[in-house]
Amino acid sequence: MKFAETAIPGVFVVEPSVFWDQRGFFYEWYRKDLFAAQGIGTEFVQDNHSCSSRATLRGLHFQAAPFAQAKLVRVTRGEAFDVVVDVRKDSPTFGKHVTETLNPENKKMLYVPAGFAHGFLALKEDTEFEYKVSAPYSPTHERGIAWNDASLGIRWPQLDEPYRVSAKDSQNAALSSL
Repeated sequence: MKFAETAIPGVFVVEPSVFWDQRGFFYEWYRKDLFAAQGIGTEFVQDNHSCSSRATLRGLHFQAAPFAQAKLVRVTRGEAFDVVVDVRKDSPTFGKHVTETLNPENKKMLYVPAGFAHGFLALKEDTEFEYKVSAPYSPTHERGIAWNDASLGIRWPQLDEPYRVSAKDSQNAALSSL
């Protein structure tokens, strides 16, 4: 398993070692000891799975303390443009973001520490997104920032159809409101 830290310290692109033969492939997508060797001691307590139609944009979501969530995210079907934004007010990288394209072919994953907003755009029909989280979902601690906040400078891929954004996500405020 390869870990590549991104331009934002603590956020990693993780590439598993994939073993192929005539039957198909096998890989470990999470191993506690390998993550710990990278200084990632996160204990995951919940696994989630979503399926999105093409052009669905989900995010940018995070949870406030004490239910702030670290995440390990991957795509098992389709393709997603994944975005992580630092929302830690005291961080030197506050408001900065990293992006990665995730799909079953490249098998890349992103490790997202607590204190970051996360979202994605489904680039293909029936994009299945799986993620582990370090705290259970808490509706009262759920927060969001606007996916299209110009101050973030996110370059979302242009598609030949409008994005599908939930009513709730459409009401998320700008980063400056945090």
